[in-house]
Amino acid sequence: MTAAMPPTTLDLRASAQKAETLSGQALLSAFARLADGLPELEVAPVRWSAQAELRQPLGDLGADLGRTELPEPQLWLHLQASAELPQTCQRCLSPYAQPVEVDRWFRFVADEAVALAEDDECEEDLLALEPRFDLAALIEDELLLALPLVPMHEVCPVPVRMSAGELPDLPEEKKPNPFAALSALKGRASDH
Repeated sequence: MTAAMPPTTLDLRASAQKAETLSGQALLSAFARLADGLPELEVAPVRWSAQAELRQPLGDLGADLGRTELPEPQLWLHLQASAELPQTCQRCLSPYAQPVEVDRWFRFVADEAVALAEDDECEEDLLALEPRFDLAALIEDELLLALPLVPMHEVCPVPVRMSAGELPDLPEEKKPNPFAALSALKGRASDH
């Protein structure tokens, strides 16, 4: 299924049961927080794909507890997104397109309390399951987190001033010699 904009209300469990892959591309302007304050620069659309799946938890928890039924499958989401986001280089102060990519797995748990309790013990990212999940907000959050803290070109297209005191190359002006004024005073004094 291809959509222009990621869904803002998605039933992840139903999507996982159907084994569907959602994908598409959307204009950067569709992501208000991501586009806010960016320099004017034409960039390619944000590309994204998401696939939810149900997985049995690792290990047989039922056997450990003397039960024969399997534990409930866990809901996982594989998210991929890529974009070229307009940034201002902090070295030369000119705009450029910063490539950003996201490729992450998320496991969903019952609520925020469970996510906090399990967060230190697991390697995967945990999210609280909501009845209608906002996939567009997750994509936007992950792209924001993937941006560099200090955006810079690999190699700036213009020469970079290396200090605030550095001045551009200007034709040299002849400055008066400060001792010439003293010499003139001394010459006048000796005339008297």
